[in-house]
Amino acid sequence: MESLYNLNYDQMCEYALDHGWKSYRGHQIFQWLYRNRVFDIDEMTNVSKETREILKKDFIVNPLELIKKQVSHDGTTKFLFKTSDGALLESVMMVFDYGRSVCVSSQVGCNMGCAFCASGLTKKKRDLTSGEMVAQVMYVQKELDKDNLRLSHIVVMGTGEPFDNYDNVMNFLATVNHDRGLGIGSRHITISTCGIVPRIYDFANEHTQYNLAISLHAPNDELRDKLMPVNHAYPLKELMEAVKYYGQENNRRLTFEYILLNGVNDRPEHAKQLSKLLHGMNAYVNLIPYNAVDEKGFKSVSHDEAMVFYDLLMKNHVRCTIRKEHGNDIDAACGQLRIKEIKKEGI
Repeated sequence: MESLYNLNYDQMCEYALDHGWKSYRGHQIFQWLYRNRVFDIDEMTNVSKETREILKKDFIVNPLELIKKQVSHDGTTKFLFKTSDGALLESVMMVFDYGRSVCVSSQVGCNMGCAFCASGLTKKKRDLTSGEMVAQVMYVQKELDKDNLRLSHIVVMGTGEPFDNYDNVMNFLATVNHDRGLGIGSRHITISTCGIVPRIYDFANEHTQYNLAISLHAPNDELRDKLMPVNHAYPLKELMEAVKYYGQENNRRLTFEYILLNGVNDRPEHAKQLSKLLHGMNAYVNLIPYNAVDEKGFKSVSHDEAMVFYDLLMKNHVRCTIRKEHGNDIDAACGQLRIKEIKKEGI
């Protein structure tokens, strides 16, 4: 059965009108979901019983079941969910100085096949619905509600390629961004893509204020071809043209994500090539310590080695940060908890 979370605010009001109700009924239902955060339609006490019965025939609220939760010493929390058709997906809540962020999955499995990533250990089974993405956020927010805390940021960087599920992702963002719902600010929302060039142009033309992050991880085509198969379809020249167009259309600073892999992409020549590639762009590089995945064989760099790479970029006028490690005492790598459970259950 479909989840009410699949409907954004406008669609909710349209559903109300289609049933001969006034549009404010859609507004009421939306507020019950996102302000009162109910998981049961019968808890909508100012909605008539007749209306609730109609809703219950068409919808459920929460399409996910929590299977497992892991909590790190630093507050990072991993959630493993099961969908109504038995698929597993995970979300991660991280604690920063500026607030609390949730990393959302957009697909069951992933077809991008990045050489270093746990998510690609299982191929894509299907896209997640917008409601299944909303449900991840709502579950985390309800956990935070217990301590009167608020989710401040959303990143679509979990399992899956968001731009391979573009319409559902954009519908999901419209819901969590809406000021009558959770009201997560546009500039507190980031979508990460490995580089689906046509969708970057689509996204640029939407003129939202969401942040765009590019999973780069290599400064030249030869190395990126080896690490990220998507580069065969959309090589760096095409990718860079697309992100420059995005920057011109939206006047937004870009983020380039770069996982430092020991002996693979972390040499001084790689830093110089990366500096040349990004020269003159309104962008910064997020250097990411690698969370080892047993099946992949890659190793992370030490903090000192990361600082050498960082210094080389800064000397070449490329702004960058080194991401603080989160959840290194739990299954921290993207998709890792899900893969372990799949192996255990033999799914």
